[in-house]
Amino acid sequence: MPDLKKSPWRISKRNLSNIKVVVLCIVAATTFWVLNALNKDNYSTIVDYPIQWKFDEENYVAVKALPKNIQIQITGNGWDLLRKYFNISSTPYSIQLDSPAEKKFLLPSDLKRSLGEFITPTLLENVLGDTLFFQIDRIVTRTLRPELDTTSYALDKNSVLNGKVTFSPDKVELKGPSSLLDGYEGKFPVKLNSRKINSDYSSKVPLAVEEKFTSLIQLTQQEIEVSFAVITYLEGNKRLKLKKQNFPTSVSLQDEELVPVLSYLIEESNLPDLEDLEFEAILDYRKRNRADSTLQLVLRPNPSFLKEVTITPPVVKLKYE
Repeated sequence: MPDLKKSPWRISKRNLSNIKVVVLCIVAATTFWVLNALNKDNYSTIVDYPIQWKFDEENYVAVKALPKNIQIQITGNGWDLLRKYFNISSTPYSIQLDSPAEKKFLLPSDLKRSLGEFITPTLLENVLGDTLFFQIDRIVTRTLRPELDTTSYALDKNSVLNGKVTFSPDKVELKGPSSLLDGYEGKFPVKLNSRKINSDYSSKVPLAVEEKFTSLIQLTQQEIEVSFAVITYLEGNKRLKLKKQNFPTSVSLQDEELVPVLSYLIEESNLPDLEDLEFEAILDYRKRNRADSTLQLVLRPNPSFLKEVTITPPVVKLKYE
C-alpha cells in the first residue's frame, strides 16, 4: 500500500479538546467582565429616543410627517443605557400639543425638564440637535369655484371655444388642512383629459386632487358635468387684385406681375356673406418703409367674420427709376 502522509494542519482530538476549554474560558471571562461592567453607574451615551405626538386628531392633521425620535445625551447604569440605546422596552416620550396649529416648532429647552423626569432613573444631560419643526393644520371645509385646466385638453385644428365653460354643480367642496386648501386660491382645476375636440362638449368628468394630497384632502363629490360650445372654422383663400395709391410715376414694384393670396378662416354660416365681397390688396405709397423701400399690403374690405387673416406675401419691394 502507498504511504499516507499526515497533514501538518491536522489537530489531534486531545489538542482540540484543550482549545475548546480555552475558548470557553475566554467567553466566560468576557461575559463576566461585560456583566460586571454593565452593573456600574455613571456611563454616558447618546441615543435616539422615541417620541409620540398627542393632539386633537379630529380637528387637526399633520401636513408633513412628524419626527419619530429625538437625540439626547444621557448618563446612568450600564444596563439601563443599553436598553435605551437599542430601544428595548422604551416607552415613547409623549409631546402634548394643545393648540398645534398655532406653533410650528419646539426648542430643545422646551423639552428638557419634562423629558428628564420621564426617563428617570437615567439622568438627562442634554437634548441634542436643532429645533424640532412640525406642521399641523386645522381641518377645514372650503367651497371652491371649478375652473377648466387648460393643459388637460386640446381643441382640434381651427376649432375655438364659443362662450363660457359651464359646470354643474358650479362649486366643489373640499375638506382638509387649511394651508393646503388655501393653496387653491378659491379655484379647483377640472381635468378633461381630451384631445382634438371639434364639436360642442358636454360630459361628466371625475374630480381628483393631486396624488400626494389624497391622504389629506377629501372631496365631497366625485364628478362634475362640464359643458361648452365649440366653433370649427373652414379654411379659405382668394387671389387679390393689387390697387396702388399715391404712387409717383418714377416708382414701381420690383415684381409687377405679383398676385397676392388671401388666407382666412370662416364659419360655415358666414359663407353667404362672402359671395358678394370683392377683396383688394391696397398699396399706399405714403405708408412705405423708407429704411428698406418696402410697402405692406392692406386688405380691403376686412370683415369681422374672417379670422386669422393673412396675405402672402405680406410686403412688396419698391423699385425707383
